[in-house]
Amino acid sequence: MSQSTSDLQTGKIFAKADVGTRRTRLREFQAQLVERMQTARSGEDTRINQLGVMIGGNRWLLDLQTAGEIVSVGTITAVPLTQPWFLGLANIRGNLISVIDFAGFQGQAPTAIDKDCRIVAFSPALSFNSGLLVSRVLGLHNVAEMERQADGEPSAPWVSKRYIDRESQVWRELDLSLVIQNPQFLHVGL
Repeated sequence: MSQSTSDLQTGKIFAKADVGTRRTRLREFQAQLVERMQTARSGEDTRINQLGVMIGGNRWLLDLQTAGEIVSVGTITAVPLTQPWFLGLANIRGNLISVIDFAGFQGQAPTAIDKDCRIVAFSPALSFNSGLLVSRVLGLHNVAEMERQADGEPSAPWVSKRYIDRESQVWRELDLSLVIQNPQFLHVGL
């Protein structure tokens, strides 16, 4: 076996090991996130955790009671004659859900789907089979460690509170129960 063939095989082994390591870390992160979300939902945790996500260029906090499963973006089947922000339907564990580009819904630029994008399904407690396309999931955040901002500027009806974290980043609390009551959100047809 020549030196270059040996080097190529060694490179393949390291590449496979690197992919395997990343997958293992991703699974561990997802398991920890699910565990933390279940702990927060059960009330055993004294912190006020919310799920942090990036939608468009804004940071949002989702209540763990209304946010459901977080999944990678797979196949989304387009539905004709719908609003541009209504991306279509996706199958999540045998359940069809509508997928909304919430940035586009709010009049921002459409979200470019990449490897960091996720779909955050609405909790079954809301009885609304839908999910939001988010640019990134930023993990759980304790709002007790953030400074609540006064409601000075007018905002969308689904923004319940605003916070600033220790890094001076603005977070908006997204009330999904108010989103699903909004007539514009419910009217997806053209």
